[in-house]
Amino acid sequence: MSKPRNHGRADGDLRPVEVLPGFHKTSEGSVLYRAGGTLVLCTASLEDSVPKWMSDSPGGWLTAEYQMHPRSSPMRREEREGRGKPPKGRTQEIQRLVGRSLRAAVSLETLGKRTLTIDCDVLEADGGTRTASVTAGFLATALALYSRGLARVLLDQVAAVSVGYVDGRVLVDLDYSEDSRARVDMNVAATVDGRLIEVQSTAEGEAITRVQFDAMLEAALAAIAKLGELQRTVLASAAVELDVLMRPTGTR
Repeated sequence: MSKPRNHGRADGDLRPVEVLPGFHKTSEGSVLYRAGGTLVLCTASLEDSVPKWMSDSPGGWLTAEYQMHPRSSPMRREEREGRGKPPKGRTQEIQRLVGRSLRAAVSLETLGKRTLTIDCDVLEADGGTRTASVTAGFLATALALYSRGLARVLLDQVAAVSVGYVDGRVLVDLDYSEDSRARVDMNVAATVDGRLIEVQSTAEGEAITRVQFDAMLEAALAAIAKLGELQRTVLASAAVELDVLMRPTGTR
Protein backbone atom coordinates (compact mmCIF):
# COMPACT_ATOMS: atom_id res chain seq x y z
CA MET A 1 0.00 0.00 0.00
CA SER A 2 1.30 3.46 -0.90
CA LYS A 3 2.26 5.63 2.03
CA PRO A 4 -0.20 8.55 2.40
CA ARG A 5 1.23 12.05 2.07
CA ASN A 6 1.04 14.76 4.70
CA HIS A 7 -1.99 17.06 4.33
CA GLY A 8 -3.81 14.22 2.56
CA ARG A 9 -2.28 15.20 -0.77
CA ALA A 10 -2.40 13.33 -4.05
CA ASP A 11 0.94 12.73 -5.77
CA GLY A 12 0.64 15.85 -7.94
CA ASP A 13 -0.77 18.18 -5.29
CA LEU A 14 1.03 21.17 -3.82
CA ARG A 15 1.28 21.68 -0.09
CA PRO A 16 -1.25 24.13 1.37
CA VAL A 17 0.00 27.64 0.54
CA GLU A 18 -0.67 30.81 2.53
CA VAL A 19 0.62 34.19 1.37
CA LEU A 20 0.56 37.54 3.16
CA PRO A 21 1.61 40.35 0.79
CA GLY A 22 2.98 43.57 2.23
CA PHE A 23 4.04 41.87 5.46
CA HIS A 24 7.27 43.89 5.71
CA LYS A 25 6.30 47.54 5.78
CA THR A 26 9.67 49.22 5.11
CA SER A 27 10.56 47.43 1.85
CA GLU A 28 9.24 48.26 -1.61
CA GLY A 29 7.69 44.79 -1.92
CA SER A 30 7.32 41.84 0.44
CA VAL A 31 5.49 38.59 1.09
CA LEU A 32 5.34 36.13 3.96
CA TYR A 33 4.99 32.80 2.16
CA ARG A 34 4.06 29.48 3.75
CA ALA A 35 4.07 26.16 1.88
CA GLY A 36 3.15 23.45 4.36
CA GLY A 37 5.79 23.57 7.08
CA THR A 38 8.14 25.88 5.17
CA LEU A 39 7.87 29.60 5.90
CA VAL A 40 9.84 32.22 3.96
CA LEU A 41 9.93 36.01 4.23
CA CYS A 42 10.88 37.64 0.92
CA THR A 43 11.52 41.36 0.59
CA ALA A 44 12.40 43.39 -2.51
CA SER A 45 14.52 46.54 -2.15
CA LEU A 46 14.91 48.99 -5.02
CA GLU A 47 17.89 51.35 -5.16
CA ASP A 48 18.58 54.07 -7.71
CA SER A 49 22.12 52.86 -8.45
CA VAL A 50 23.91 49.87 -9.95
CA PRO A 51 27.06 47.91 -9.00
CA LYS A 52 30.32 49.46 -10.16
CA TRP A 53 30.91 46.67 -12.67
CA MET A 54 27.69 47.78 -14.42
CA SER A 55 28.58 51.45 -14.63
CA ASP A 56 28.94 51.32 -18.43
CA SER A 57 25.79 49.27 -18.95
CA PRO A 58 22.54 51.01 -19.93
CA GLY A 59 20.44 48.70 -17.77
CA GLY A 60 20.02 47.74 -14.15
CA TRP A 61 20.54 44.64 -12.04
CA LEU A 62 18.59 42.13 -9.96
CA THR A 63 20.30 40.05 -7.31
CA ALA A 64 19.18 37.77 -4.49
CA GLU A 65 20.32 36.81 -1.01
CA TYR A 66 19.19 33.75 0.92
CA GLN A 67 19.57 32.83 4.57
CA MET A 68 18.26 30.25 7.02
CA HIS A 69 17.12 31.58 10.40
CA PRO A 70 18.98 29.81 13.26
CA ARG A 71 15.68 28.26 14.47
CA SER A 72 14.35 27.35 11.03
CA SER A 73 14.83 23.71 12.07
CA PRO A 74 13.83 21.88 15.29
CA MET A 75 17.31 22.35 16.78
CA ARG A 76 19.10 25.70 16.62
CA ARG A 77 21.51 25.86 13.73
CA GLU A 78 25.07 27.10 14.08
CA GLU A 79 25.60 30.84 14.09
CA ARG A 80 24.19 32.96 11.29
CA GLU A 81 26.10 33.29 8.05
CA GLY A 82 27.73 36.63 7.46
CA ARG A 83 29.64 38.32 10.27
CA GLY A 84 32.61 38.66 7.96
CA LYS A 85 32.37 35.10 6.64
CA PRO A 86 31.54 34.27 3.02
CA PRO A 87 28.27 32.40 2.47
CA LYS A 88 28.48 28.62 2.35
CA GLY A 89 28.39 26.76 -0.95
CA ARG A 90 24.75 25.71 -0.59
CA THR A 91 23.72 29.26 0.23
CA GLN A 92 25.58 30.65 -2.80
CA GLU A 93 23.99 28.02 -5.04
CA ILE A 94 20.49 28.92 -3.86
CA GLN A 95 21.10 32.66 -4.11
CA ARG A 96 22.22 32.22 -7.69
CA LEU A 97 19.20 30.07 -8.52
CA VAL A 98 16.81 32.68 -7.11
CA GLY A 99 18.62 35.53 -8.87
CA ARG A 100 18.74 33.77 -12.25
CA SER A 101 15.09 32.79 -12.00
CA LEU A 102 13.89 36.29 -11.19
CA ARG A 103 16.09 37.95 -13.81
CA ALA A 104 14.19 35.85 -16.35
CA ALA A 105 11.04 37.70 -15.27
CA VAL A 106 12.25 41.26 -15.85
CA SER A 107 13.77 43.53 -18.47
CA LEU A 108 17.02 44.76 -16.93
CA GLU A 109 17.39 47.31 -19.72
CA THR A 110 13.96 48.78 -18.93
CA LEU A 111 14.80 48.80 -15.22
CA GLY A 112 17.39 51.48 -15.93
CA LYS A 113 20.14 52.42 -13.52
CA ARG A 114 18.56 50.66 -10.58
CA THR A 115 19.29 47.57 -8.47
CA LEU A 116 16.56 45.28 -7.22
CA THR A 117 17.68 43.08 -4.30
CA ILE A 118 15.53 40.16 -3.22
CA ASP A 119 16.19 38.94 0.34
CA CYS A 120 14.83 35.49 1.17
CA ASP A 121 14.88 34.57 4.85
CA VAL A 122 13.75 31.05 5.72
CA LEU A 123 11.99 31.22 9.07
CA GLU A 124 10.83 27.60 9.17
CA ALA A 125 12.20 24.80 6.97
CA ASP A 126 10.40 21.61 5.97
CA GLY A 127 11.73 21.05 2.47
CA GLY A 128 11.47 23.14 -0.70
CA THR A 129 13.03 26.29 0.74
CA ARG A 130 14.79 27.28 -2.49
CA THR A 131 11.73 26.76 -4.66
CA ALA A 132 9.52 28.63 -2.20
CA SER A 133 12.06 31.48 -2.33
CA VAL A 134 11.75 31.71 -6.12
CA THR A 135 7.95 31.66 -6.07
CA ALA A 136 7.71 34.16 -3.22
CA GLY A 137 10.56 36.23 -4.67
CA PHE A 138 8.57 36.80 -7.84
CA LEU A 139 5.66 38.12 -5.80
CA ALA A 140 7.92 40.52 -3.90
CA THR A 141 9.52 41.63 -7.17
CA ALA A 142 6.17 42.38 -8.82
CA LEU A 143 4.93 44.29 -5.77
CA ALA A 144 8.12 46.37 -5.61
CA LEU A 145 8.07 47.30 -9.29
CA TYR A 146 4.41 48.21 -9.16
CA SER A 147 4.91 50.37 -6.05
CA ARG A 148 7.52 52.46 -7.88
CA GLY A 149 5.57 52.82 -11.12
CA LEU A 150 7.83 50.37 -12.94
CA ALA A 151 5.23 47.84 -14.05
CA ARG A 152 6.68 47.92 -17.58
CA VAL A 153 9.86 46.20 -16.30
CA LEU A 154 8.00 42.94 -15.57
CA LEU A 155 7.94 40.65 -18.61
CA ASP A 156 7.25 37.11 -17.41
CA GLN A 157 5.78 35.23 -14.47
CA VAL A 158 8.05 32.65 -12.86
CA ALA A 159 7.75 30.07 -10.08
CA ALA A 160 9.57 26.97 -8.90
CA VAL A 161 8.74 23.62 -7.32
CA SER A 162 10.45 20.44 -6.16
CA VAL A 163 9.55 16.98 -7.43
CA GLY A 164 10.89 13.57 -6.43
CA TYR A 165 10.84 9.92 -7.33
CA VAL A 166 9.86 8.46 -3.96
CA ASP A 167 8.92 4.84 -3.29
CA GLY A 168 8.22 4.32 -6.98
CA ARG A 169 5.98 7.40 -7.25
CA VAL A 170 6.44 10.86 -8.74
CA LEU A 171 5.64 13.30 -5.90
CA VAL A 172 5.37 17.07 -6.28
CA ASP A 173 6.41 19.71 -3.72
CA LEU A 174 8.31 17.47 -1.32
CA ASP A 175 8.40 18.04 2.39
CA TYR A 176 11.50 16.98 4.31
CA SER A 177 10.25 13.48 5.13
CA GLU A 178 9.71 12.82 1.41
CA ASP A 179 12.88 14.52 0.22
CA SER A 180 14.98 12.42 2.60
CA ARG A 181 13.56 9.22 1.02
CA ALA A 182 13.72 10.33 -2.60
CA ARG A 183 15.59 8.11 -5.04
CA VAL A 184 15.77 11.18 -7.28
CA ASP A 185 15.02 14.78 -6.39
CA MET A 186 14.56 17.66 -8.79
CA ASN A 187 14.07 21.41 -8.48
CA VAL A 188 12.49 23.15 -11.45
CA ALA A 189 12.25 26.90 -12.07
CA ALA A 190 10.19 27.94 -15.08
CA THR A 191 7.80 30.48 -16.49
CA VAL A 192 4.23 29.58 -15.68
CA ASP A 193 3.53 28.80 -19.34
CA GLY A 194 6.13 26.03 -19.21
CA ARG A 195 9.40 27.53 -20.49
CA LEU A 196 12.35 26.26 -18.47
CA ILE A 197 14.78 28.49 -16.58
CA GLU A 198 16.68 25.91 -14.55
CA VAL A 199 16.42 22.21 -13.74
CA GLN A 200 18.47 20.74 -10.88
CA SER A 201 18.21 16.95 -10.64
CA THR A 202 20.23 14.32 -8.80
CA ALA A 203 19.87 10.56 -8.46
CA GLU A 204 20.79 9.05 -5.10
CA GLY A 205 21.99 5.56 -5.99
CA GLU A 206 20.12 3.92 -8.87
CA ALA A 207 19.86 6.01 -12.01
CA ILE A 208 16.53 6.80 -13.65
CA THR A 209 15.38 6.42 -17.22
CA ARG A 210 14.60 9.26 -19.59
CA VAL A 211 10.90 8.33 -19.36
CA GLN A 212 10.99 8.68 -15.56
CA PHE A 213 12.87 11.99 -15.81
CA ASP A 214 10.32 13.35 -18.28
CA ALA A 215 7.46 12.28 -16.02
CA MET A 216 9.02 14.22 -13.14
CA LEU A 217 9.53 17.29 -15.30
CA GLU A 218 5.95 17.22 -16.58
CA ALA A 219 4.62 16.93 -13.02
CA ALA A 220 6.75 19.90 -11.96
CA LEU A 221 5.54 22.09 -14.84
CA ALA A 222 1.91 21.24 -14.07
CA ALA A 223 2.50 22.29 -10.45
CA ILE A 224 4.21 25.52 -11.55
CA ALA A 225 1.14 26.39 -13.61
CA LYS A 226 -0.95 26.01 -10.43
CA LEU A 227 1.50 28.24 -8.53
CA GLY A 228 1.09 30.81 -11.29
CA GLU A 229 -2.65 30.91 -10.69
CA LEU A 230 -2.01 31.40 -6.98
CA GLN A 231 0.45 34.23 -7.69
CA ARG A 232 -2.11 35.99 -9.85
CA THR A 233 -4.73 35.74 -7.12
CA VAL A 234 -2.34 37.13 -4.49
CA LEU A 235 -1.22 40.02 -6.68
CA ALA A 236 -4.78 40.84 -7.74
CA SER A 237 -5.65 41.21 -4.03
CA ALA A 238 -2.93 43.88 -3.92
CA ALA A 239 -4.29 45.58 -7.07
CA VAL A 240 -1.50 44.21 -9.29
CA GLU A 241 -2.95 42.72 -12.48
CA LEU A 242 -0.36 40.62 -14.31
CA ASP A 243 -2.35 40.57 -17.56
CA VAL A 244 -1.87 44.33 -17.71
CA LEU A 245 1.79 44.34 -16.64
CA MET A 246 3.32 41.64 -18.80
CA ARG A 247 3.98 41.49 -22.52
CA PRO A 248 2.32 38.61 -24.38
CA THR A 249 4.45 35.45 -24.72
CA GLY A 250 6.84 35.59 -27.66
CA THR A 251 7.32 39.38 -27.75
CA ARG A 252 10.56 39.50 -25.77
